[in-house]
This record gives sequence, structure tokens and C-alpha cells, in this order.
Amino acid sequence: MKNKIIILASDHNGVKLKRKLHASLKQKGYSTVDIGPYEEKTKVDYVDYANQLCEIISNDDASCGILMCGTGVGMSIAANRFSKIRAALVHNIQTAPKSREHNDSNVLCLGSWINRSENNEEILFEWLNTAFGQGRHVKRVEKLSRRNHENIVFTNGVFDIIHTGHIELLNFAKSLGNKLIVGINSDKAVKKLKGDNRPINSQADRKKVLESLGMVDQVIIFDDIQPHNIRENLSPNILVKGGEWTKEEIRERDGVSENIEIKIYPFVKNYSTTNTIKKIYGLGSWQKKS
Repeated sequence: MKNKIIILASDHNGVKLKRKLHASLKQKGYSTVDIGPYEEKTKVDYVDYANQLCEIISNDDASCGILMCGTGVGMSIAANRFSKIRAALVHNIQTAPKSREHNDSNVLCLGSWINRSENNEEILFEWLNTAFGQGRHVKRVEKLSRRNHENIVFTNGVFDIIHTGHIELLNFAKSLGNKLIVGINSDKAVKKLKGDNRPINSQADRKKVLESLGMVDQVIIFDDIQPHNIRENLSPNILVKGGEWTKEEIRERDGVSENIEIKIYPFVKNYSTTNTIKKIYGLGSWQKKS
């Protein structure tokens, strides 16, 4: 998070802690904005400052925020009323990295009465230095989101021999919106990608199988290795990709427009079309020998 803007806010009980953490962040090279309050003797309502900070993050004007009050509880309750906010109330060093790795928290709530400022500072930097774990945590975090059911979701692939991994990815993609459009590479494009022995099933058969699945609303065949043109023409709200790449890597690698939200679904372990084909060939060899 070092190159991203961090917003800080508190109530009167958190002003002293906020001042110290703000100075520490600036010293370590973070971009920070303190939205107040600045006077600890004047009492204020924590909800007002939590709302202001969360509005800024929800509008994508900053990447994360730090909220402070006496216990952190009031701030966390107020913050989690916002649909795009995942606020973590953290009072110990063990919880700080887990709330990032497992929960992709984007707001940290600290209690000035609960820990000394040195402990809260340690918690803060553990939190900032931990990345979201992706993988199995993606679908769990997505279940926390309030989704616009009018969203158009797009995913693409060869989809040669449908297996459990494909089904889980498609179910996940459909859960993100109202309409799921699947792009599949043409037979000509698959040969360029996979070699002359692929695809096993023709583009017409692959399209027919996908269209028979209840979660798929539309299937489009494209004659390129990458679906850049078709994706940009469709202009979906969300792009779903399977694999171990991050959203940032996918956006840069595939040239995805900034107005398209990217969601990464992890590969389902032990499932792949290549492994299925190897098993089939292996079974054929065994039958010939017997």
C-alpha cells in the first residue's frame, strides 16, 4: 500500500494516537491525509468522521483508511455500514495481518485506550505490509459484497472439456451479476494456443455445452488468442479470470480498461483439461495392453 493514499480520522479520544501514527507514516514515505479532528479537548461524534473517511474510500479517492477512537468499536460499526468497506477492529498483532490476508480489509480500526501507541503503531505496519491472500479467500470475501444485479459479467477461455474447476468459476462469475457472457476461442485460435491436437471438441460443441448450463446466459466465439476487442465492445461491468495472477497484473497484461472491475478466481486444485486428456490417453494405453 506504500504508493497509495491512506486516510486517517478519529474522534477526540484518538487525536493523540492519530497524530503519532500520521507522523510515523510520513516518515516511512507513505502518502497520507488527516481529515481530523485536530483538537482533543473538543468532543466530536466518531460516526461523522467514520462516514467521511468511508465515503472517500468508497468513491475510490483513496485505497485504505485508519480510524481511531477509545476502543475502535464505534468506528468499526460505523464503517461497516458502507458496502465497499471492510473495516477490521484490531487489538493485537496476530489479527492485523490475518485481517488483510484473509479478509482484504481496507479500513483499520484502533483503540487508543486498549493499546499503547507503540503497540498500535506495530499493528498498523503489520496491517499495511500484508497483502490480500487471493486464492481460496476470494469467493468468501465476495460473499460480503452487496452486488448490483444489473451487472454484466464476462469471462473467457477454451472450455474444451468441462470439469469441476470450470463449473465453480462460472458459478462464481454468475454470482457477481445478472448476466454472464462467456467468450470461447475459435478452433483456429485454440490450435495456436494449445497445438494441432486441440481442441478435442469443436467450437460449435463447446458453445452448445456451455449454453446448456443454467448459469451461462450467452456464449460468444472469438477468433483471436486474446478477447481484447470483443471484451471492449461488450464493455462488461466485471471481468472474471481464473488463475494466480493479481488484478493489477491482469489489467496490465491484457490491457483491460479501468472502468471494468476485475475479479480473480483461483484454479481449483487437481482439475484441468490437460490432466483430463492425459488420463483418457492413459486409460486407452492400459486397455490396449490388456
